[in-house]
Amino acid sequence: MLLVKNVYQLTKLYPKEELFALTSQTKRAAVSIPSNIAEGCGRNYKKDTVQFLHIARGSLYELETLLNIAVMVEIVAEEKVTGLINLLDENLKILNGLIASFEKRADIK
Repeated sequence: MLLVKNVYQLTKLYPKEELFALTSQTKRAAVSIPSNIAEGCGRNYKKDTVQFLHIARGSLYELETLLNIAVMVEIVAEEKVTGLINLLDENLKILNGLIASFEKRADIK
């Protein structure tokens, strides 16, 4: 959730012409992460939970790509994104551990 908050703060710096492009896409990718984790954990079947955790992980990678694009096309300075990328990496490690734990307990892959 902290990642989402930070992404929303960062995208306020994006130019107005990016509102319906990179800004919107970046916010949606960020919101998708905790939303899919929550939905997956709300499922009664571990296999469903793991599937939603994989979707959340995909959204993490999508968010990383969008942030790198924003830097590459000079919408935002790299220094503004560095902390977010570090937080993203932290979240990715936690999510990977969670996926591994569920897969191990559920004996699914």
